Amino acid sequence: MQQPQPLAQPFSGLMYQIESGSVKIPQFQRNFVWDRRKAAKLLDSLLKGYPIGTFILWKTKEELRYIRNIGNVMLPPTPTGDYIHYVLDGQQRLTTLFATVRGLSVERDGRIDDFSQMYIDLDLDPGVDGDLVITDASGKEAQSFISVKDLLSAEFQTLAAYPTKYQDKMQRYKTMIEGYNFSVIMVPEAPIDVATEIFTRINVTGQPLSVFEIMVAKTYSKERDFDLAERTSELLEDLAEVKFGTIPDIVVLQTLSAVMVKESSKKAILQLNRDRFVDTWPQAVEAIKSAVDYVRSSYGIPVSATTVQGSPGSVSVFLPPPSGCSSRGYEEVFG
Repeated sequence: MQQPQPLAQPFSGLMYQIESGSVKIPQFQRNFVWDRRKAAKLLDSLLKGYPIGTFILWKTKEELRYIRNIGNVMLPPTPTGDYIHYVLDGQQRLTTLFATVRGLSVERDGRIDDFSQMYIDLDLDPGVDGDLVITDASGKEAQSFISVKDLLSAEFQTLAAYPTKYQDKMQRYKTMIEGYNFSVIMVPEAPIDVATEIFTRINVTGQPLSVFEIMVAKTYSKERDFDLAERTSELLEDLAEVKFGTIPDIVVLQTLSAVMVKESSKKAILQLNRDRFVDTWPQAVEAIKSAVDYVRSSYGIPVSATTVQGSPGSVSVFLPPPSGCSSRGYEEVFG
């Protein structure tokens, strides 16, 4: 792969890339969890010219499953033929900036965070006082504070209506935010297994990506209306009707791989071709359903195991491999 490229990305350019569909948050990223208090710290750092860390973007033309909706704003698809820049590191910061600039309300876990209520306290001096950005302006005099959204996007008349003593300060803050150069490292045209490995190593404190999460991203196809997560969910719902809905998602992938390349290791799965994967899906679904029927009718096993292989209560069954599949590949799937 090519060497990563360190870049300086201006604030306006980064926001435009999100708006235009060039920068995407891949679905394997964890949920956006920052609240407005953490967002205020980030924005305060911008106003004071502090570094806020580096964004790592993966530049590729491979279309993955990505997050389309941020704060009820449906972001456009990447223009056909253009490179996509997937966020490998910096999702929380980037989403915070976008939500604040657009004044979005983000709902999660039963609460709503209104990012239009991110205010700059105009009475404070950045060189002397504490945090400039506040999330609660109650008790403040009118026009002694301004929302970040209004500072960046309000009409001239709105800004001009503020007291003269705040005008220079508002202009300085506006220039500081719009002129801020973010540190970006671009990972150019790496294969997906390399990109996801980079993501996993960066997020050492988080849960590593599973093979299934990677393959959900890799096999997504808008043109063919294929979403592995949705298709797997539908399959497990069908199997739940016969009490086999707890089959692990990795078994689904191992079945696909065994049918396609007669091998079902992690390496083999990650190298599967997307179009062939989609083509093979109906065959793999039929194989799994047939195997379930065989286990139920021939061995009298009424439900699928809900525990991992080798743990108390788990069931290990050997089935003869179907035609065209090696014993080695099939044993890896079904034990």
